[in-house]
Amino acid sequence: MTTPLSRRLVLRRAAFLAAGTVVGTQLLSSPALARPEGPEPEKLRESVRKARERDKRVLSGVPSRNGWEMEKTADDHGHIYTRPVPGIPVDGVQVRMGDVETVLVHVIRRFHYEIDELRRDDVTGWRHPSKVRKGMAESNQASGTAVQVRPGSYPSGVRGGYFPQQLAVVRDILAECEGVVRWGGDDKHPDEALFYIDVKPGDGRLPELAEKIADWDWTPGKGAGSGSA
Repeated sequence: MTTPLSRRLVLRRAAFLAAGTVVGTQLLSSPALARPEGPEPEKLRESVRKARERDKRVLSGVPSRNGWEMEKTADDHGHIYTRPVPGIPVDGVQVRMGDVETVLVHVIRRFHYEIDELRRDDVTGWRHPSKVRKGMAESNQASGTAVQVRPGSYPSGVRGGYFPQQLAVVRDILAECEGVVRWGGDDKHPDEALFYIDVKPGDGRLPELAEKIADWDWTPGKGAGSGSA
């Protein structure tokens, strides 16, 4: 048997529903909810303008031989900055930040510890696109994905600059890098000073190798200079 609702209860429920409708309407009409505030149009346009100016100043729109975009400047809001090389007397090297940096700095450090000690000006990283030959591996320097180690000691176009034991270390470095790094001495036009990233942007092998190197650097007895990795 259904109990009839009292008039008071009916009126109370009607008032509750009406109040809910009013509150809901007010919330929907509130400027904070109906139209979320965003950047002011003028500020947004200014941000876009600055971003375009930066890209025009920094980016070349042209890939280096390994597929990474060459940049027209370094240390200037692009991807290429002067990065430290811990543990060796080099002021720093201009390379593409992130995984590329991790891998190339590792190569430089192994060269220093296991092939020959490096001095202040022995490493050259980024070079302006106008200073490299576009169709050759040296163009990778303009994208921040290559370094030359002692270019004066290993001139471009000449083979045989390494002693056998030094060459064995180079081969070990390349094997350790699992195809991510290539040595210019293996190119048709040799450049025995050159080491460069040999995978295109987005290749998963690069971050995998960078992660391994980072782990080695934090593990006692591993990493560059430890004698094992």
